[in-house]
Amino acid sequence: MSSRLTETTMTTKECFAHQFHSYKSLAEQAFEQVSDEQFFVRPSPTMNSIALIVKHLTGNLRSRWSDFLESDGEKPWRERDAEFEIAVDDTRDQLLKRWEESFRVVFESVEALTLSDLENGSVRIRGEELSVVAALARSVTHLAYHVGQIVYLSRLVRGDEGWRWLTIQPKGSEEFNASLGYDFEKKVSQT
Repeated sequence: MSSRLTETTMTTKECFAHQFHSYKSLAEQAFEQVSDEQFFVRPSPTMNSIALIVKHLTGNLRSRWSDFLESDGEKPWRERDAEFEIAVDDTRDQLLKRWEESFRVVFESVEALTLSDLENGSVRIRGEELSVVAALARSVTHLAYHVGQIVYLSRLVRGDEGWRWLTIQPKGSEEFNASLGYDFEKKVSQT
């Protein structure tokens, strides 16, 4: 799917799938820029590391999207509090394997949604009934919140030296807009 698709050319399902893919990719671009050691750095004792955020997101996504239409999104097997503790077997490779598995569940569940599910379906999360679209929005919003943390922490623990910008870099807006063919000189003179 092209990253240039607009909401007017995508179905609701495609739009949400696109957002999940985009945030997954953004986080992975940040992961690539930190060492294994940096992946586990906690900036302070009360702050999460990248690893802990990954562990939390994988637990959340797997719980919410397993049996999405059939059971409450907060599964009895989920151990949310443990998601904020690093266990002995929580290596970077193991956490990223869980990351991939969790997103596989998300993408399969989103792909399986029908127009009827999107228009009339509902799900429960911790006993609260939500429309399918509201649950999709809630999940994407939660993901975006934590991916922002991952990107920020990655840059913080990595440092600016050699950081590859994942969005428009500071003082790079004009160059970026020009690459898209925007000519603000013309627009200003036409108004």
